[in-house]
Amino acid sequence: MKKILLFFVVLTIVLTTVAWIRYGGGDPYPDLSSTPILSSSMIEEVLAYPEPIGNVAVSAGGRVFFTVHPESRPQGNRLLEYVSGAAVPFPDIGSQLKLFDTVLGLVIDRQSRLWTIDHGNHGLRMPRLLAFDLASGKLIHDERFSSDIAPAGSLLSDLQVSADGKTIIISDASYWRKSPAIIVYDIATGSARRLLERDVSVAAENFIIRSKNRTMSFLGGIINLRGGVDGIALGPDWLYFGAISGSGLYRVRLEDLLNESLPAVQLARRVERYATKPLSNGLSIDLGGYVYVTDIEHNSIHIVGPDRQAKTLIRSDAIRWPDSLSFGPDGWIYVSDSALSELVLQSREHIEDNQPYRIFRFQPGGQGVPGQ
Repeated sequence: MKKILLFFVVLTIVLTTVAWIRYGGGDPYPDLSSTPILSSSMIEEVLAYPEPIGNVAVSAGGRVFFTVHPESRPQGNRLLEYVSGAAVPFPDIGSQLKLFDTVLGLVIDRQSRLWTIDHGNHGLRMPRLLAFDLASGKLIHDERFSSDIAPAGSLLSDLQVSADGKTIIISDASYWRKSPAIIVYDIATGSARRLLERDVSVAAENFIIRSKNRTMSFLGGIINLRGGVDGIALGPDWLYFGAISGSGLYRVRLEDLLNESLPAVQLARRVERYATKPLSNGLSIDLGGYVYVTDIEHNSIHIVGPDRQAKTLIRSDAIRWPDSLSFGPDGWIYVSDSALSELVLQSREHIEDNQPYRIFRFQPGGQGVPGQ
């Protein structure tokens, strides 16, 4: 009996040590905040919902779509549209239960298609890419990713569509597998490629996330929340991206991502560190080339212009965790507030006690492509 007890004690120590080496440790990240360019009074509440909100996408006609954050373990609707003051399932509830598992990322392309990415519970089930025609609401594209593209431990979290509607770029934050990558998907052929896997540009750095005075640390510091590439923004020529737990905003030419004959080593060399950014979740870009970056530690949105310096654009204590960004019509940019620090490893009672969860919007002064 003593030998058995000793074995389990030693095994526990070994497993704890391995977990700490892989997921623990880390340092605080410096506060990059500056005096906000815009007043917090410019932020408007768009909607409040009793369940945590994941990502948001707004069409050119002003239709607002959002996901329920999968970390809240939703039992009902996963994707909704805000219509006349009410959130209604899109598509109907019967279809939701068949189509969605852990859907998170949303984007609307220039062809009026709403695309969703479902990470399949961190790749333990089959991740899925869907597209709906906005006019009819019908499902028009359905792709399930195999384990060579989205392995166990992956987290397909964000996506963007090229202007011609032919290519989708997806980020794999890979919280648990620690093997982040960018996925390039050809809509016509249904083929996908994992690129820049574990490259420094997509990898998490050794920082501990602090949000609303809560450190995203669990099990006594054995596990700290750290993620690889998450937010992505696609301009006419460049893809901008950065790890949620990373200091760098990077970019790479779209033509290089699409060049299947370009060796992986050469592609990595063509990635450029564009700017230093806060720890972030969502990105967007306007027609002038200004990049918008959420600051998940300081309830704010930063902007990076031609000088490549991240500046605080707007800040509000009403935003608990600025998660995703989407331009809408008339120069509005929408911000989903997932309040992620209230979700991770929290009970349903805790999540319910911290409702409602909100989407905000403001006008940054630049125009962007609606839905992206």
